[in-house]
Amino acid sequence: MAEVRIESLQKSYDAVQVIHGVDIEIEDGAFVVLVGPSGCGKSTLLRMIAGLEPINGGTIRIGDRVVNNLPPAERDIAMVFQSYALYPHKTVAANMGFALKLRKDSKEEIARRVAEAAEILGLTPYLDRLPRQLSGGQRQRVAMGRAIVRNPQVFLFDEPLSNLDAKLRIQMRTEIKELHQRLKTTTVFVTHDQIEAMTMADKIVVMQAGRIEQIGSPLELYDTPANVFVATFIGAPSMNLLDGIVAGDRIDLGEQSVPATGYDAGLPVQFGIRPEHFELADEGLPMRVAVVEPTGSETLVFLRYGETEVTAIFRERYAFAPGDIVHLRPKAGVGHVFDKKTGLRLGAA
Repeated sequence: MAEVRIESLQKSYDAVQVIHGVDIEIEDGAFVVLVGPSGCGKSTLLRMIAGLEPINGGTIRIGDRVVNNLPPAERDIAMVFQSYALYPHKTVAANMGFALKLRKDSKEEIARRVAEAAEILGLTPYLDRLPRQLSGGQRQRVAMGRAIVRNPQVFLFDEPLSNLDAKLRIQMRTEIKELHQRLKTTTVFVTHDQIEAMTMADKIVVMQAGRIEQIGSPLELYDTPANVFVATFIGAPSMNLLDGIVAGDRIDLGEQSVPATGYDAGLPVQFGIRPEHFELADEGLPMRVAVVEPTGSETLVFLRYGETEVTAIFRERYAFAPGDIVHLRPKAGVGHVFDKKTGLRLGAA
């Protein structure tokens, strides 16, 4: 195992810069998730760590070595790709042990490591099968097993669950997390799915347009987002944003206002509130119900406050109907105030 330190990392394709001076410190044994929308640079960053993309500036350290100019085979990393990338004509055992065979390890050592990895991943009954005889989840386990047998310092995962159906994705993310807890190998995991990021990571790196928006634990990002982008990207459904103006000890939101102190009077802001932080009230923000989506354990209600779309979540089973006017009040102390011009979070409300 080893820590990974990324300092002032830059990447360009001709005149187009795609990674802008990124700095990340990944502690030894940590599970770090790079998350962001498509095209934000997260997969490019992972490939730079792996040595599959040359860098244009900055430093990558794995352990005590600067690996900028080392080929992938010498970085002591193992990568699991979005596609399983299995050899169709080789058995599960042969696929898992192929890298060790290329390294000229003994047959006994290869068999031992493959057997150990198969036991960890529940693949022992399938070692003699070909990839076409396996389910999608089993193929992904084989790809993971191929990485495990190498006993690397760092695991790299590039959206490994995106080809799986919803139920299998949930199962596999649990298995990957359990695997990390067992092996304690430093892991960097790329996904565009913020639910995967929230449920799996020790630390999340939120990226946009080749830059880091915020780094922190899942709950740090959820509870205290640094800006509007992080606030709306982390959380499903995303945070509601209502335009407002600071008016003394309150924020004027049009027909109603919410208490807020410590902000400059007249400042244009956006008031952010999570869907689960609304409550019904006689005196609240009047909203028109548009769509009601019961899920069993909770009910999602999509509403309109003037021209603004709002989402609320209730554990209680209210009899809402499209067209109803309901009054919702944000719970005290859990709202967020963002500067409308810069998008930066100013504090709570």
